[in-house]
Amino acid sequence: MSLWLLDTDHVSLLLERHPQVSRRVAQMGSEVAISIVTVQELFNGWVVRINGAQKVEDVVRLYGKLSRTVTLFGRVRVLDFDHKAGETFQRLLIENPTLSKQRLQKDMRIAAIALVNGAVVVTRNHRDFSQVPALKIEDWSQQDVQFT
Repeated sequence: MSLWLLDTDHVSLLLERHPQVSRRVAQMGSEVAISIVTVQELFNGWVVRINGAQKVEDVVRLYGKLSRTVTLFGRVRVLDFDHKAGETFQRLLIENPTLSKQRLQKDMRIAAIALVNGAVVVTRNHRDFSQVPALKIEDWSQQDVQFT
């Protein structure tokens, strides 16, 4: 039994009802989690899109999507960026200076949460997450699931 930590890209696919991702999440049930970092990323994205909408129809549609996102957060376990994750994050950056790039900060926080919780990160972002030593990653968006 594993714990599967959905990266933000896979949560977005789930919210859009991607068939392979939806099927795997349903199969894994309570073994699926998201990180508080993903919650932040999704909320930030919706706030920008809602605030930038020009038409009432777009605002209505976007609030509907935000509502579906909030509902998902209530159904899925959310893993915190706690003290242990913070220490793991700092250690990752010290031991692997190439991971200190600003664009990687949120992904490295997600990686730290996964490492602390013994979780597999479910993502399409193999380029960045594969740089993290000992991190297990998997992509559920493909027809044939890929393991790394």
